[in-house]
Amino acid sequence: MLPKRRALEPPPTPPFQEGSFLFDKGLISAPIPPLERGGGRRPEGSYICRMQRIAIFASGTGTNTVRIIEYFKGHSSIGVSLVLSNKADAPVLEKARNLGIETFAFNRGKFYETNDVIEKLQAAKIDFVVLAGFLWKVPDNLLKAFPDRIINIHPALLPKFGGKGMYGMNVHRAVKESGEAETGISIHLVNEEYDKGRMLFQAKCKVSANDTPESIAAKVHALEYTNFPRQIELFIKSNEIA
Repeated sequence: MLPKRRALEPPPTPPFQEGSFLFDKGLISAPIPPLERGGGRRPEGSYICRMQRIAIFASGTGTNTVRIIEYFKGHSSIGVSLVLSNKADAPVLEKARNLGIETFAFNRGKFYETNDVIEKLQAAKIDFVVLAGFLWKVPDNLLKAFPDRIINIHPALLPKFGGKGMYGMNVHRAVKESGEAETGISIHLVNEEYDKGRMLFQAKCKVSANDTPESIAAKVHALEYTNFPRQIELFIKSNEIA
């Protein structure tokens, strides 16, 4: 009589559990619940079934963009496929091309009055969008094309110092002038309002009486470089598209 074959055991559950709190470098974030997207979610405990493609929108030099590209270089299941900018001469585009990433520039008319940007994202089979220093408000058609799949980073502890016009050094000057004892970063999903989407993660740093807007900016940049790529990875791993 032939011996019974052993049933194949399921693969082990990945260390990051959907809906759990994140513990990263001693910082506790808000919980990240899984997305409800019909048949698009993966089964509990399974692995990503295909490469998840990121598009990054940026308006400036691209320091965060470069770090994100380098973080996911060689990653087994997540990669940056496209970098877009509202400025054709933005340094981020050349930096991305030098790293082998396709780029695309657009003007205000294309962004707000046509579907050109969405069609470019769809042609590149993009799954998630990351805003890394992108200064324009995201239009409704893009929000609808990527529901709960657009991630932004803000250089302050929202809801403080958010809203229209609050970006870059404007934020750091406001933090200094207000006499805040701490500031930091907020990583959140994007919705129809400036800086009002669901919070994913926050990290803090102290602000001393001797700090200047420039030194505050340096502290915040350090938090961005340490945390942004990792939080993008954790969010995508818990919400990947089948």
